[in-house]
Amino acid sequence: MNFERDISTELTRWAEAPHRKPLVLRGARQVGKTTAVQTFGQKFDHFISLNLEKSADRAFFTRFDRIEDTVAAILFSHNITLDANRILIFIDEIQTEPKAVAWLRYFYEDFPQLYVIAAGSLLETLLEPQNAFPVGRVEYRVLRPVSFSEFLKAIGENTAAAALDEVPLPVYAYPKLMELFHVYALIGGMPEIVQQYALYRDLTRLKPVYNTLLTAYQDDVQKYANGTLRTQTLEHCIRSLFLEAGKRITFQGFGQSNYNSREIGEALRTLEKAMLCHLVYPVTQTTLPPIPDHKRQPWLQVLDTGLMNYFCGLQESLIGTKDLGEAYQGKVIQHWIGQQMLATKHLPLDRLHFWVRDKSQSVAEVDFVIPFRSLLVPLEVKSGKSGKLKSLQLFMDRCDHDIALRLYAGELLLHPATTPAGKTFRLLNLPYFLGEKVEAYLAWLSKSEGA
Repeated sequence: MNFERDISTELTRWAEAPHRKPLVLRGARQVGKTTAVQTFGQKFDHFISLNLEKSADRAFFTRFDRIEDTVAAILFSHNITLDANRILIFIDEIQTEPKAVAWLRYFYEDFPQLYVIAAGSLLETLLEPQNAFPVGRVEYRVLRPVSFSEFLKAIGENTAAAALDEVPLPVYAYPKLMELFHVYALIGGMPEIVQQYALYRDLTRLKPVYNTLLTAYQDDVQKYANGTLRTQTLEHCIRSLFLEAGKRITFQGFGQSNYNSREIGEALRTLEKAMLCHLVYPVTQTTLPPIPDHKRQPWLQVLDTGLMNYFCGLQESLIGTKDLGEAYQGKVIQHWIGQQMLATKHLPLDRLHFWVRDKSQSVAEVDFVIPFRSLLVPLEVKSGKSGKLKSLQLFMDRCDHDIALRLYAGELLLHPATTPAGKTFRLLNLPYFLGEKVEAYLAWLSKSEGA
């Protein structure tokens, strides 16, 4: 069972651009890059799929010294002429042949009529600097785990997906969407997990799939590493990722190890390049642009919350939980909100940010800050009343606008709030499942309130 990913809109936009460049589709292993491109390829008159892990496909690049001969050989083998309408060439596992990477620039310069998409695993970690993607000759997009709206479509809940897209959310849709979100929050957004659940609606069938995914990531260590010590450090970090996710971390002794800060930092940055995790650094200002402070402890976001739930043994405790904000000291839902906000972002530079007060002994911390137009908007993930949002109120006292967000287990609600210092602001309360829609709701609030 396959379902069309939301990135198809982004791929269509790329294909219709007047000065199109070859596209490099990034993403961790098993997030569905190949399937997404194959589905997109059905919209073309001709679709050629190459997998460079296969010697016959790799030979198109190793046998010839000129791009003209490579293109001619590819088209000839598929019985297509160069003047045919709309030809999409998909080069999968491109990292297997560095020559293919280098030749992307010639697809752009010499064959602009061809549509070319490249994808692969561990691209940044495997390619040496001399084999890097040609600067200025390619574009990049990112595919991440399945979003909540994609999950709804995958399991056949199309009316729920349509309601999720309505801004503001219809009141009648809240109970069912929250119920479905609890399932999504439990199992996660890895495509194979979602497909298995859509077919069988049986959580026990998912255990072997989780194990296979986690084992595959651990087995990849040999590909990331280039030395014994580095291999050991990476193995430790991969084992520790899901246990430490949703927390602010220190590199020194990460995961209760004896590794030093430099070794752990290098390993985590390698895993970040492989898109298995994100190191989310805080900002201290309340205005744009959000400038990460790399001297402070980062917050660890991993690839998928469902994998985290399974690895940490949290799934059973989450079943029947009325408020996800109360589970695992609130780390599960905060991590899910981060994943939701990233799910619909398809550019490599899209990042998460959170805020800390600019004082050495400060404990004030806002879960996320969102760049929106000319504003930096705070977002808290809380179950409690607005009066308990002390860090958010400190942020609002320091910023030059009056908009704040809270995601919680209740229904959509907009109401005025006041900080202890007397500043009045608008607090937009949204149910957890609208995490991927926060920018749409900020736009709605701006339009309806004249912000």
